[in-house]
Amino acid sequence: MKLSPNLQKAFTNDRLSAHEAQLRAQFIAWGPVVFQATRIMLKHGILQMLRDHTDGLTREEICTGCGLSDYAVKCLLEASLCIGTVLIDPEIDRYTLAKTGWFLLIDEATKTDIDFNHDVNYEGWFRLEESLLEGKPEGLRHFGPWPTVYEGLSSLPPQAQKSWFAFDHFYSDHSFEQALHIVFDTHKPRTLFDVGGNTGRWALRCVAYDKDVRVTILDLPQQIGLMQQQIEGKPGADRIDGYGINLLDTTRHFPPERKADAIWMSQFLDCFSMEEIVNILRKAREAMNADTRLYIMETLWDRQKYEPAAMALTMTSLYFTAIANGNSKMYNTEDLQQCIETAGLCIEHIYDGLGHGHSILVCRMKNKTL
Repeated sequence: MKLSPNLQKAFTNDRLSAHEAQLRAQFIAWGPVVFQATRIMLKHGILQMLRDHTDGLTREEICTGCGLSDYAVKCLLEASLCIGTVLIDPEIDRYTLAKTGWFLLIDEATKTDIDFNHDVNYEGWFRLEESLLEGKPEGLRHFGPWPTVYEGLSSLPPQAQKSWFAFDHFYSDHSFEQALHIVFDTHKPRTLFDVGGNTGRWALRCVAYDKDVRVTILDLPQQIGLMQQQIEGKPGADRIDGYGINLLDTTRHFPPERKADAIWMSQFLDCFSMEEIVNILRKAREAMNADTRLYIMETLWDRQKYEPAAMALTMTSLYFTAIANGNSKMYNTEDLQQCIETAGLCIEHIYDGLGHGHSILVCRMKNKTL
């Protein structure tokens, strides 16, 4: 495995002192309540109040500001001292915001992750071990009987659906502007297949960027219906088509009537096992010719510049295990390259550093057929 320089440094040496390692172990042991106590501090505005009062607040002032009882605030503050999100001046009993609390307030990725984990994943994590053993998303059952979360997206409770889409869109949207230049300024496609196009956000960006391109979104039939509702009446929507398909159905293929100039897969292949990825890429290859380029945009955890990003991605793999489908993950470069080559394609170029840690793998057909 080839890691980015920072990850190589972080993951090949034990850098913690004995004291730091013991504290880390306690964080793991009490992880669920560390998460919930911190989420409540955020939800009830206590961390924001401390940010707004740099000279600090007493417990009584915090109670008045947030409306919680003295008992509740005392429990939360004492826990937060140990968690490291707040500090105290013991001489005057005034609390202030610590650096970790500040990041919880200002880091949009962290806030998105907290909502996603509470609203979508938290109950399902209890069945993580069962999911790993069975290869099925056993944690999904408290939402519904679907085999994967994707069949149930349109039926999730409103808050869970909101947090799921916010998580999904947050990471991809910040990469779209750079991605548009990569896709359209080099090969200038006239037809583009958006595979797993979800609610059509990328397709809308494409038709706005290039007035001549026509986009076909390939996704589950129920997702196509949701997409059509989302794009209705928006500029360029008349150049966006939907093609309902279960890509795991071996009898179904990409639209047979034409080849695509470009095929786009954004945060899509991580929704499938490696065997399923190979089968999907083979379907894509059938729709390609020598001039077609396949663009795969993924957050490959081994290419991340910083540890927090790698952590978020490897933990997201366990969301796929317990909630999404039971058999996919956030892949590293080596895994995806193996799938690409097995499907009869090759990587022409890799662009790194897009948005929040995305990479784009530009693929073409191999010279020889399978």
